[in-house]
Amino acid sequence: MVEDKLAIREVIENWALWRDAGDWERFATVWHEDGWMTATWFQGPARQFIEVSRAGFERGVSILHFLGGFTCDVAGSRAIAQTKMTINQRAMVDGLEVDVVCTGRFYDFLEKRDNRWAIVRRQPIYEKDRMDPVEPSRRVMLDVTVLAKFPEGYRHLAYLQSKNGFTVKGNLPGLRGPAVETLYAEGRAWLAGSATAGTPL
Repeated sequence: MVEDKLAIREVIENWALWRDAGDWERFATVWHEDGWMTATWFQGPARQFIEVSRAGFERGVSILHFLGGFTCDVAGSRAIAQTKMTINQRAMVDGLEVDVVCTGRFYDFLEKRDNRWAIVRRQPIYEKDRMDPVEPSRRVMLDVTVLAKFPEGYRHLAYLQSKNGFTVKGNLPGLRGPAVETLYAEGRAWLAGSATAGTPL
C-alpha cells in the first residue's frame, strides 16, 4: 500500500513537472491510453490535451502548476488521489499584463495496469482565484458583469482565458455544491469497481 501511494504521488508530481517544462514524451507516460483531461479551457482525451498543450507552449502560453498536500485512497488496482494545487497563468487582459492564481485540488482517478500506475481521469476542483497586475503600480479594471458570469472558484481565470480566445466551460466543481458532490460520488464508485471513471465533464 505504501509503495502504491508513493508511485501514485510520483505520477502526480511528474504530471506537473513534465507538462510545465514541455517534456511531452515523458508527460504522455503519466496517462493511460484512454486517459481523459478536464480543465476550464479543455475537455477531452489526454492525447489531445498533450497536443494542444504543446501547441500553446510553443506559442508562449504561460500556464504553470504548483503542488501541495496529497492524499490517496487505494482499493486494489484502483485509486483516487487528491492534491492541493495552484494554477498560475500570465497573459494580457485589456492591454495589461496580469497574473491569475487559482487555488484548488487535482482529483485523479488512477489505475494500475501491467504494474504501472497512471491517470485515467483528471478533474480539477476550483476553490478560489485572484488576478493581479504584473506591474504593481498598475490597476486592473474588469467588467464586473462579465466576471459575474463565471463560477466563483475560477472566475478570474475564466475571465483571463476568455479574453485570450479560450472557450471556458462553466459549472466545473468548486469547493461546495452539486458538481463536486457528484465527483466525490464518482470517486467512491470508482474505488468500488464501477465500469467507468464517472462521467467526465
